Amino acid sequence: MRSSRRSLAAVLATAALVTAACGTDTPTDASAGGGPVTLVWWHNGTTDPLKSVWDKAAADYHRAHPDVTIKVQPIQNEDFTTKVPLALQSDSPPDIYQQWGGGDEGSQIQSGKVADITAQTSPWVGPLGEFAKNWQVGGKQYGVPYEKHVVGFWYRKDLFTAAGITTPPSTMEELNTDVGKLRAHGVAPIAVGGKDRWPDAFYWAYFAIRACSPQALQTAVQTLKLEDPCWVTAGRNLQAFLATKPFQAGFNGTPAQQGAGSSAGLVANGKAAMELQGDWNPGTMSALTEDKKLNDKLGWFPFPAVAGGAGDPAAVLGGGDGFSCTTKAATACAGFLQYLTSEPVQRQIASSGAGLPVNPTAASALTDPSLKSALEYTSKAPYLQMYFDRAFPTNVGSALNEAIANLFAGKGSPETIVQAVNEAGTGGR
Repeated sequence: MRSSRRSLAAVLATAALVTAACGTDTPTDASAGGGPVTLVWWHNGTTDPLKSVWDKAAADYHRAHPDVTIKVQPIQNEDFTTKVPLALQSDSPPDIYQQWGGGDEGSQIQSGKVADITAQTSPWVGPLGEFAKNWQVGGKQYGVPYEKHVVGFWYRKDLFTAAGITTPPSTMEELNTDVGKLRAHGVAPIAVGGKDRWPDAFYWAYFAIRACSPQALQTAVQTLKLEDPCWVTAGRNLQAFLATKPFQAGFNGTPAQQGAGSSAGLVANGKAAMELQGDWNPGTMSALTEDKKLNDKLGWFPFPAVAGGAGDPAAVLGGGDGFSCTTKAATACAGFLQYLTSEPVQRQIASSGAGLPVNPTAASALTDPSLKSALEYTSKAPYLQMYFDRAFPTNVGSALNEAIANLFAGKGSPETIVQAVNEAGTGGR
């Protein structure tokens, strides 16, 4: 089963990263000859529900494959940015690690430690559809997704009602009006985890998707240059939105997911009305509050339409979570990845509320109405743009996030964001 939407991320990951894959050889796999093997597994499921899903998956796989032991090492999401590059420079990287695909993956394979698992995955990766190509570089599979993700607004229905908001906003003008109503009601309209920077980037990215044509988006990721005037327009639209002061006090120092005082925690505990985040947010929030009925209070709506842009107002920002294998035990690792994408595990992911399953046969296991809404909207979207900090090579994505964070902090300008990307991309891939 394949979605009818066209994924720009798939095009970019396969076409724009060919250069990064040139000259990469597939190292010898020490596990290919059989025998007991221990796989060190780095994942970002540090809290339930995903932590329990992964613990069970590792234990169940070992029972079915006694020669394969999975050593599970949960790692805080934000730590992957530094830990993975260092690990790939070492002599003992993890056997399996969290992988978001795109240009980030293209940067990592140049270490020579990331395994080409095309041969191992080709017999079974097909049902995952075009989405799995986001983990390809130069037509070779260097990772496999286990979840799809879409970014939208998660909101408290009870706080909207209390502020006199009867329906979620569908245009930027309506969102600005609702921000005023929520502020007048005495609640932070929107929470954002500015300390971690990547949540800030969601806003710039959506303004870019609304302002820029699909061709302009594709060209930018292929060339590493933001040359179309729409990129400056996106920054100016973001600036205008920031001027409405939609966020909680001290948002630049607020973490996204760590503790009750994080942006997710503020929404979970009723101190903020909404947050622009991925579909993993309900699972994240559930660990940050004692409110056992939180999910009943949550709703989801897509990023509003922005007047005057060349982008499709129904296009979505997203990506996915996946895993890559390193070269020491690639065959055993690929076998485990096949298990993680199998229907039983995928149904556990869906029913737990941890995210949107990548295996289409597991979609019926989703029980959360908001997650169902997010999946339905995404399946009808004209295209999905991969997060820019993942679509770009690592250094370019980092420069982009830094420049956007500066704009949120009142420094820089729409033009300096464009300049930061263009300068970072000058050296190529």
